Amino acid sequence: MLSVNTNVGAMIALQNLSKTNSQMAETQNRINTGMSVATAKDNGGLYAIAQTMRGDVGALTAVGQSLNRAKSIVDVALAAGETISDLIVQMKEKVVAAADSSIDTTSRKALNEDFVALRKQLASIVTNASFNGTNLINNTTTRLQSLASASGSRLTTLGENLSLSGSIVTIANTATILTQSGASTMMATVNTSLNNLNQALARLGTGSKRLALQETFVTKLSDSLKGGIGNLVDADLAVESARLQSLQVKQQLGLQALSIANSAPQTVLSLFQ
Repeated sequence: MLSVNTNVGAMIALQNLSKTNSQMAETQNRINTGMSVATAKDNGGLYAIAQTMRGDVGALTAVGQSLNRAKSIVDVALAAGETISDLIVQMKEKVVAAADSSIDTTSRKALNEDFVALRKQLASIVTNASFNGTNLINNTTTRLQSLASASGSRLTTLGENLSLSGSIVTIANTATILTQSGASTMMATVNTSLNNLNQALARLGTGSKRLALQETFVTKLSDSLKGGIGNLVDADLAVESARLQSLQVKQQLGLQALSIANSAPQTVLSLFQ
């Protein structure tokens, strides 16, 4: 039927062209964003799953920061402890020399000055071994806790009191070696302190290693989640590129079909010539 009021062919051509334009807009959006599921209306189920996983990734980022901060605190304590160990080794040298009965008072006094200077340096190191306001070796922080997982579990690293006159470094904060007998007595104290310190450093080292291992695990877990999110929502740009070219051809053909359908009513005029 020929009619100038109703052009069925044009309506069908317009419907198909509109569908092609909608598909093209969707494909162009995927290419622009790089995602096949950018909003909930693209795919509500996948979007919800991806958002949950993004929340987990965000939580793991906070966990990684907590572990990294704790590791830095422990590493500063370790560095300070190793320096203290070196100082005690030097102090032992002075003590052994001062315990020698063959040296005179002047020499022993010089050795004592070196010993006292090392003792004061040890105290200074303990006081200043802080990171982010936390000192793990001056008995102000006995337990350092850091996040270990997105669920809120924690890792605990125990502090070590390396202060003078403590249970580890038993050298008194007023210790001297001005006399041979004092130096001889100090020998046992220095040896005990050095042995205690080595054990404390071993514990701190184990804590640092544990934090590093957990940080590595959290990083790998976060990367795996990011990969999973990508598998769910990322667009295959090779496929989308091919689809876009196909739709462009369909769009051009649709425009031609619509043009032909729109010209059909013109044939009605030939009936009245």
